[in-house]
Amino acid sequence: MVMMNSACCILLIFVALVIPFDSGAQELSPRAYWPSPIGTHVLTLGYSYASGDVVPDRSLPITGVDSSINSLHIGYRYTLDLWGRTANITIEGPYTDGNTVGTHEEGLVREREYRGVGDLAATFSINILGAPAMTRPEFVRLLESPRPILGVSLKLVAPTGNYESDRLINVGANRWAVKAELGYIASLAPKWLLEASLGGWFFADNNDFLSMVKEQNPVISLQGHLIHRFRPGLWASLDVSVYRGGRSTIGGQRLDDLQRDSKIGATVVFPFASKHAVKLGYSIGSLNDSDESFRTFVMSYQRLY
Repeated sequence: MVMMNSACCILLIFVALVIPFDSGAQELSPRAYWPSPIGTHVLTLGYSYASGDVVPDRSLPITGVDSSINSLHIGYRYTLDLWGRTANITIEGPYTDGNTVGTHEEGLVREREYRGVGDLAATFSINILGAPAMTRPEFVRLLESPRPILGVSLKLVAPTGNYESDRLINVGANRWAVKAELGYIASLAPKWLLEASLGGWFFADNNDFLSMVKEQNPVISLQGHLIHRFRPGLWASLDVSVYRGGRSTIGGQRLDDLQRDSKIGATVVFPFASKHAVKLGYSIGSLNDSDESFRTFVMSYQRLY
């Protein structure tokens, strides 16, 4: 019985598979490629608060605003055996309530309030090196002796969120988006991990953007995480990301809105009662090498099945 309880506690390290809440290019998701035993289910309920120069669709060519955005999130992840490798399927969706204030060129202050269900997202990921499909005892052995892990993922965001075609800022983006990513985890020491990932967002056209067609170039993102494991299930990370691209064409007119943004933050996960955990995260970001910035706080509860 003691052995079984210890195994359950150790399995909480799987909570490291933090379900990313932000479907934009600025998301920080430490340990996204850390494996888990086959047959593991994780339910996530979360809350996030973003403020500053930010809008729900962070790919929009909008700056110079002041926002306050509250979001509730729900996510589910299942781990399976695919061709002898560890694979995951994740489904997630938000509900957003926000307020954005901006100043027009003529000095007129505009305010926009929005709320509703956001775009649903589904992610498939698979570890192609260092993480074969594992039973719980095999997973415990991996924790005792970590090895390099290489994984790939594909995330699909569907245009299911609330959208008003005559509004510039909306909860939903009214277009399909896909993110392809390659991630690598290296073991620096028994309790230290270094993770890096390189990804690209690709966007379909929004054919009803203020009665025009909005096209957007891909966005390339790079992020890194320095992770320390204190004990089974309890870990913290320092996170950083940069991304570039996303130049838009609206109504046939190409905009000078190349995005080159960065974000830095920290994440900590606390396990409790064997199969439960709480995640806290805080990050700040800057836009286009300017003084414009935004802040994000994330808190979530995770239940392991």
